Amino acid sequence: MSAGSTTDLLQPGWTETTKRINGLNLHIVEAGDPGAPLLVLLHGFPEFWWAWRHQITPLAEAGYHVVVPDMRGYNTSDAPQEVAAYELDTLAADVIGIADAYGADRFHLVSHDWGAVISWWVAARYPERLERVVLMDGPHPDVWGKQALKHPTQALKSTYVAFFQLPWVPEATLGSFDFAGLRGMIEGSAHKGTFEPGALDRYAEAWAHPGSLTAMLNYYRALRQRPHGEKPARLAPPTLILWAGDDLFLERNVAEAGLALCDDGKLEFVEGASHWLHIEMPEKINARVIEWLGSGR
Repeated sequence: MSAGSTTDLLQPGWTETTKRINGLNLHIVEAGDPGAPLLVLLHGFPEFWWAWRHQITPLAEAGYHVVVPDMRGYNTSDAPQEVAAYELDTLAADVIGIADAYGADRFHLVSHDWGAVISWWVAARYPERLERVVLMDGPHPDVWGKQALKHPTQALKSTYVAFFQLPWVPEATLGSFDFAGLRGMIEGSAHKGTFEPGALDRYAEAWAHPGSLTAMLNYYRALRQRPHGEKPARLAPPTLILWAGDDLFLERNVAEAGLALCDDGKLEFVEGASHWLHIEMPEKINARVIEWLGSGR
């Protein structure tokens, strides 16, 4: 199988396509009735659409048209190499472009890690487009740095962010020896047995796509260059924040600071889960997501 090829990962009922979104070709996997309410799933760093392998079918069976993109820079989606291509406004516009491509005036949004960072911004910038939102272990972009300044322990946990912002060094460090650094980062932050045998090999195939590693890191580099407004952006859509109790990257204060910016928000800690809660506890996460989204249908 060639680097970045993941067609054999598709399960019955799943299809894949490529759509022209915001000037780029994005690879998308989808499932469910195309006439059902649109539900977009956004993966985080350093995963790709397959991060949602335990959610796609249950959410489709719950009555949603599930659309799961490889975000720009990931897997077989286009990977522009300039840092400016990964500004938050642009990433949020990608999500709206996906909804537009499926003809959805309003849609549901479920996300994890960097996908959640983007979703905070989508919900702040385009509240009229969203029905209900679920954010998992990804900080509001306007509070992440502030919480690190307030809490030294969070600053220590965020040192990797500063490292990722360096030029070329992260690529050399993380990409060598068949991505041993990235593999170790994932395994070291997860509970034992979280990732099934061969799962990280699948991730490595996606990382090996030309330009992908630099593109993935450019999300962090663009965040550093982002101007900050005087007031953090608030969210109007009904928003559920699911936060792993054992997250090694993000403390609870980050989630609480984000909740304070939600007009209609709810925060729930998932005890016993690591940062990869949607993979470790899929049945629990799926049930809660379906319950939250269903209450708005």
